Amino acid sequence: MQLITVAGPPSVGKTSVLVKIIEALQDEGLRVGVVKFDCLSTQDQVLYEKKGIEAKTGLSGNLCPDHFFVNNVQDCLAWARRKEFDLLISESAGLCNRCSPHIRDIMAVCVIDNLSGVNTPRKVGPMLRLADIVIITKGDIVSQAEREVFAFRVKQANPSAIIVHVNGITGQGAREVGQLFKNAQNLEGIADYHLRFSMPAATCSYCLGQTRIGQNFQMGNVRKMDLS
Repeated sequence: MQLITVAGPPSVGKTSVLVKIIEALQDEGLRVGVVKFDCLSTQDQVLYEKKGIEAKTGLSGNLCPDHFFVNNVQDCLAWARRKEFDLLISESAGLCNRCSPHIRDIMAVCVIDNLSGVNTPRKVGPMLRLADIVIITKGDIVSQAEREVFAFRVKQANPSAIIVHVNGITGQGAREVGQLFKNAQNLEGIADYHLRFSMPAATCSYCLGQTRIGQNFQMGNVRKMDLS
C-alpha cells in the first residue's frame, strides 16, 4: 500500500483538489482512502463520502494537529490495510505555517493558493519547503503574470519540488497529479520512519492549562522578543 501526506494552509482548496485527484485514480481502478486531521471541526468527511470516497476524521482539540497526527498515523495505516486500500492520503491543515506532517521516504504534498500573496511561500515552513509536490490552486482567479510570479516564489522556497497547477472546481491538472501519486513508494509499515522535520515545540505553563498572564506564571519553553 502507498501513503501520501498532504498539507497546506486552511481554505486553499485541499479537499476539493483531492476529490478530483482521487476520482481520476478511481477511474483507473485504484481504491483510495482518506484520513482528515483538523482541530475543532470539519465537514470534509461528508464531502468525501458524497463522492463515494471512504474517509475518517481526527480532531486534535487543544493539541497541536501535528503532534496528534504523528501519534495516530500508524493506526490510520492499519485501518487502511484492513480496508484493503491501494492508497491512503493523510490531509492536514497547516494552521501556523510551521507545520511539518511529512515523513522521510513517503511522498509529501503541499497545497497553496494564488490568492495568499506573492510573499506567502517565504512565510511557510517545512510543509512547503520539504514537500515533493506543490499544488497551486485558484489560478483561474488571477492573471497569468501573477500565476508565474507566484510559482517562481514557490520555486525559490522549494527548488526541488514539482509544481502543478490544479483547479479544484473543473479538475484541470488533477489527472496529472494522480499519475504522480501512483509513483509513491509502497510500504509495509512506518515503524522507525522519521519525520522530515521536527514538530513545533511548545511545552510551557499555558500548554498545561494556565490562563493567567504575567511573568510569574510563565514556565517551561518560553521565548522572549528582543525589544531593546
